[in-house]
Amino acid sequence: MLQYLVRHGESVSNAAGRVQGQEDVELSATGKAQADAVAAWSRALQKTDDVPPVDELWSSPLRRARETAEAIAQATGLPLRIDDQLRELHAGIFQGHLWADLEARFPEAVALWRGGDPQYAIPGGESRAQLAARGRAALERLAARPARGMIVVAHGGILTAALGSLVGASHPLLAAAAERPFTKLPALANCSITLVRWPGPDLVTFNDTAHLGGPSACEA
Repeated sequence: MLQYLVRHGESVSNAAGRVQGQEDVELSATGKAQADAVAAWSRALQKTDDVPPVDELWSSPLRRARETAEAIAQATGLPLRIDDQLRELHAGIFQGHLWADLEARFPEAVALWRGGDPQYAIPGGESRAQLAARGRAALERLAARPARGMIVVAHGGILTAALGSLVGASHPLLAAAAERPFTKLPALANCSITLVRWPGPDLVTFNDTAHLGGPSACEA
């Protein structure tokens, strides 16, 4: 089974440089255009003969992911299914603040988070270990469904944390990716596509943005 992992399009908070976490924010104008582009990719995928058909479409319930997934649903005719466990990291006291202001507002919490301890939870939020466990469990559970292919629309933090848990942070595709500032997670571009093959799991491609006019996927 092929699992296509899609990060949502650019949100208004992405554009403003704000920490989102589980805040429910909408797509920006750029994000809506990105969602249209990934929807066009999904329509073309449905017509490709040499890959298994996509039977299911899943999304995080957060608005930025749901709006991206709704564009895919309209393009493919697939019913949209919601999985609450695909939500982004709960960023606790950091949520809603500008990334640039965090160190001044929460110096102790920022220093502890930057320390990289996977068990450290942002006050009022989650730890990296909790995020990875939740994301891994969600992808494994969806992969066990009777589908030949599925598209999963979620968030950069939970997808990269889940992949690190599933295939190891030292996997060549993850190790080669640039880290996002502050998070210590490899970067996934908005509306990028990452392909995982099950059983395995095998990470086939990571962070493909060719459909957005960017680089083609890094391949294993």
